[in-house]
Amino acid sequence: MEEANNKKNDYEREPVPLALRKGWVPLSLVWIAIGIDISSMLLGAQLGSGMIFWDAIWAVMLGSLLLGIMGAVCAYMGAATGLSTAMITRYAFGEYGARLISAIIGISLLGWFGVQAGFFAQNVQTALSSVLGIEMDQAVLSVIGGLLMMSTAIYGYRALEKLSSWAVPLMVILIVLSVVLTIQNHPFSQIAQTGLAGEPLSFGMAVSLVIGIFVVGTIITPDVARWARTRKDAMLASFVGFFVGNSFMIVVAIILSKAMGTSDLTTIFLALGLGIPAILVITLAQWTTNTSNLYSSSLGFSVVFSKTPKVWITLIAGLFATALAYMGIYDRFITFLSFITMLIAPVGGICIAEYYFVNRAAFAFDKAHRMLIARSLLSWLLASFIASCTTAAPDGLGLFHLTTIPALDGFLCGVLFQVAFGVASRGKQQAEEAAAKG
Repeated sequence: MEEANNKKNDYEREPVPLALRKGWVPLSLVWIAIGIDISSMLLGAQLGSGMIFWDAIWAVMLGSLLLGIMGAVCAYMGAATGLSTAMITRYAFGEYGARLISAIIGISLLGWFGVQAGFFAQNVQTALSSVLGIEMDQAVLSVIGGLLMMSTAIYGYRALEKLSSWAVPLMVILIVLSVVLTIQNHPFSQIAQTGLAGEPLSFGMAVSLVIGIFVVGTIITPDVARWARTRKDAMLASFVGFFVGNSFMIVVAIILSKAMGTSDLTTIFLALGLGIPAILVITLAQWTTNTSNLYSSSLGFSVVFSKTPKVWITLIAGLFATALAYMGIYDRFITFLSFITMLIAPVGGICIAEYYFVNRAAFAFDKAHRMLIARSLLSWLLASFIASCTTAAPDGLGLFHLTTIPALDGFLCGVLFQVAFGVASRGKQQAEEAAAKG
């Protein structure tokens, strides 16, 4: 009976028991599965059209390396505490502050769920029409996709891990097959020498785009890393997952777009005679990525609605996000998501700064936490404001540039402000204690 309960328990409001934790390999597969999605394909095509081949490849490698490092640093906290990102925010922001931050994280990821479901519907509609001659409404396909992706998230991390364990090998085989078939008709030497087909991109901008596509994912690494057996497993899994998962599809897209002259994955697969595999890859790629979005969203809402079972939270949130997809959120939600991203990225920096530099001792589940930590909220507001200043108009203020990646700007500013305010607060407290003793 106890074993059955453990299998149903996703430990959304408490540490994952050590006896149930995993090694780095299954966790890596989860991150790789999340990283393999269609949006990475579009980015790869953009890099391929705007850069010479090897410059584009090196930009992808450098950007993915930096993402891997950021993910590993955040993952360490998840393994050390055994807690989700939303639960960790309680020790950096206090109980009330964590509810606000968790609500923002949950809403953002629901938005991404709706957008990805719409993206899935658009690509599957093209594939079904071309391969099987079946015409289906995009709104209906978005509902089918949303319900499919929701079905896994309801069962928590274990279902996500099982899905990834067989989806990743299958996706890799099909995608590698497409590359092999492409190179048979277009020699690699010819692909590597293909010139620019679009607006030129600088190396720095390309690295920025590679980081930007997955930077918010580094913030929520504790959601998966809390299942790691050791801190080393968590860091290794996150690094491998982000480095391989983020770079794999982008590099493939660079190769295919250079050879085939298009950024449309469905069109490329159809041109190669891989119609059914095209539908499988699109389905699995979006399924694994979007299940993770809803999973992390439900963890965030579990902190906000602390008395409601996570299964019901996931079900309601999934149905709501699917309804958004049906209503066409894919076409209208990008500006709001850009705004939400400005608010989420600083959270990771603040939690890292608090854990590594300010007050690690407070990050203990059995230790009482404060109801509100004002300096953390101040750091968050300032870092979010700077991220909005570095985000191009009309989504942001577009006043100046720092790293050229608004989400990374917010992340780094969150670290700096939190360390500064934390050190100042600690110094003031020590001075007051010394005065009281004197």
